[in-house]
Amino acid sequence: MFTTDAVEAYAEDVAHVLPLSDARVYPVSGGSEAVETALKMARAYHVARGNPGRVTVIARRSSYHGNTIGALDASGKEPLRKPYTPWLGRFLHAPPAYEYRCENPAHPEGCGDWHAAELTRMIGSYGPETIAAFIAEPVAGATLGAAVPCDDYWPKIIEVCRAHGILVIADEVMTGFGRTGRWFGMDAWPVRPDIVAAGKGTTSGYVPFGFAACTGELFDTIAPEGFVHGFTWSHNALGAAVAHATLRRLRDDGLVRRSRELGASLLGALRRDLEVVEHVGDVRGVGTMIGIELVRDRETKEPFARERQITERTVAAARDAGLLLYSSTGHVGGRNGDLVMLGPPFTLTDDEAGLLVERTVSAIRSVA
Repeated sequence: MFTTDAVEAYAEDVAHVLPLSDARVYPVSGGSEAVETALKMARAYHVARGNPGRVTVIARRSSYHGNTIGALDASGKEPLRKPYTPWLGRFLHAPPAYEYRCENPAHPEGCGDWHAAELTRMIGSYGPETIAAFIAEPVAGATLGAAVPCDDYWPKIIEVCRAHGILVIADEVMTGFGRTGRWFGMDAWPVRPDIVAAGKGTTSGYVPFGFAACTGELFDTIAPEGFVHGFTWSHNALGAAVAHATLRRLRDDGLVRRSRELGASLLGALRRDLEVVEHVGDVRGVGTMIGIELVRDRETKEPFARERQITERTVAAARDAGLLLYSSTGHVGGRNGDLVMLGPPFTLTDDEAGLLVERTVSAIRSVA
């Protein structure tokens, strides 16, 4: 691929904030392309090391990684996969890190160990020599509404992957660049992935851009063999320039810290004001990545029937009041389940934050 001064300057600067050792950056034009690139990096690494049998990727159920075929196969949301089922099925899916509806029978005790054991069992069933990578969002975004894993989830998962020579891909398309109140979602844990995919926050949505980044060790392994890959708009100079300007604004204006502080305030206010709303099952999140799960029965966590269109009605009520909420459905049994998400600008003022809480609560109350 061709390079430019803008691409080189951005790659050098962003490497310093990535949760990777000696990071190397491959620019693309969005999140799905970033995930596809990350998956191919994992494959190229194992081939270069003489392990071409490592072809399988383990992702998680109820996950989302993009709409291109490789990224969609990694995604574990059935309604998105269903139309393309004949083209999918190469990847495996482990249990989601979903504390509100945790599959661990002993929850909340030993969740990290339980997830590690499930992953170990899956690896053993298929053979570690066939597994190339594990991919997941540090905090589950669009499909599970800012589902934060238990504290020891990532350390336990990465320990298992390291023991079996499996690469770890952190999908930071939604969580990256301050959204979780840290530069990257993985910064919340004392462990590091091997590959990172980034998108949305790279340019704050102004210009299509993203990247996949890997450690220097991976790059040095792949480079002699060559990385057979590329897109029409890979290494785009305009995208890199806008991403660099965004990076400087985040850093120089202290906006990552602002996201952390603003998010804590919003989360506290929403939990307080929604405590008395009976069809609110959970208010969760980190930084300015906040999810609200709506349920028919708070005690049993029974979801509303899909026919009631609870999410759609909530989003419509908020929109009528001048507020845009992100919606997600189908996370319970592949059909039911109602979620709304908030992802406000880091530059939101305190007065605007108060208005956001007020209008969110009002919209949710309106569908009771």
